[in-house]
Amino acid sequence: MRSGEERQTVTGIRKKGSGIRQWLLLDGKGETEVVEAGKHAIMRRTGLPARDLRILDPLLSYPSTLLGRERAIVINLEHIKAIITAQEVLLLNSRDPSVTPFVHELQARILRHHQASSSSSKNHDHHTNYEPDRDHDPDAIKILPFEFVALEACLESACSVLENEAKTLEQEAHPALDKLTSKISTLNLERVRQIKSRLVAITGRVQKVRDELEHLLDDDDDMAEMYLTEKLAEQQMEESSSPSSIHDHHDEDLDDRTVPEISSEAGGPPVGFEDHHNVYNVLGRDNHGTRGSTYSAVTKQLDVEELEMLLEAYFVQIDGTLNKLSTLREYVDDTEDYINIMLDDKQNHLLKMGVMLTTATLVVSGFVVVAGVFGMNIHIELFDPDKAGMTEFLWTVGGSTAGTIFLYVVAIAWCKHKRLLE
Repeated sequence: MRSGEERQTVTGIRKKGSGIRQWLLLDGKGETEVVEAGKHAIMRRTGLPARDLRILDPLLSYPSTLLGRERAIVINLEHIKAIITAQEVLLLNSRDPSVTPFVHELQARILRHHQASSSSSKNHDHHTNYEPDRDHDPDAIKILPFEFVALEACLESACSVLENEAKTLEQEAHPALDKLTSKISTLNLERVRQIKSRLVAITGRVQKVRDELEHLLDDDDDMAEMYLTEKLAEQQMEESSSPSSIHDHHDEDLDDRTVPEISSEAGGPPVGFEDHHNVYNVLGRDNHGTRGSTYSAVTKQLDVEELEMLLEAYFVQIDGTLNKLSTLREYVDDTEDYINIMLDDKQNHLLKMGVMLTTATLVVSGFVVVAGVFGMNIHIELFDPDKAGMTEFLWTVGGSTAGTIFLYVVAIAWCKHKRLLE
């Protein structure tokens, strides 16, 4: 028989090999629970294919993604990796410190939604659609479906994080760029280089989120896929009118008794977690065949105006953040152009100085030639003390110097006349 340590080691290896991860489950009442589940259990629970779960894999760096499926919405936005169904939210990286504020906000929103839905259900008796009777009460406020409440919390958190990062970068960029324009140094250039690298990275992330929202807004079918509560209610109505509804309701009652049996213990796999997918057996027995065609028929009839307005609000926000980053990028580019102009101007000054020094060296060489001639071992009257003296020597040196200066002035004047020097 194996000892307790050996069994624990084998269990740990099996869990690691089967890809079991901890998920934070938030139900429709705002209650949270940490559960452990493998990939296949999540697939059966949410109806998602394996390729969609890979998007949430923390070991793989997937860009921001927002997908609507038959029974769930897959969200991979910045720090948020979640699966939203019509009744619950599964959050993958709940232990991340950056996700903790989002969890509290999401829990508070779900709790408020549950309270509002309960109150609306008592007053209007619309338990499935969570919608007040506008015909009898025009001033009633329409309550969003559960999945839209969670989706809005995810979008708001992701857009707020990106907007805060853009503001922080903008606050750091302007002083650094101003210092660089006042003094070009290696330290200031390195600071601007780091800011530009961060700017490119943040712009790419914001652009990806904007593209995802724009893609959803351009495709009504994709938005219709996200109406999980509507699809669930529609198909429950269809199944209730079928001859096998009695048998299906019996299965549903049995499945409802298995849902609360999820274990939150850290050591063992959750009991009943893999069987929770049976709640959706009311809708069909598999993910193919007639159920897929039924979903297609339902989504075509849905009015996506509600979701479109929600997405447009955050599209405007993320587009504003992108415009802010674009303005900052233009400011960086303008600063770089200004720095290049300054460097070109300094380079021109150096070239002018080089021309003037080269010209001076040339004319001085003529004076050196005169000195070299007088340094030869020859006999002339200038060296004869009886015929010449200090006065003749000074005239010779002064005349050579004056001639050198005259040649230099003529050379510089000629360069300016030819616009070689300004």
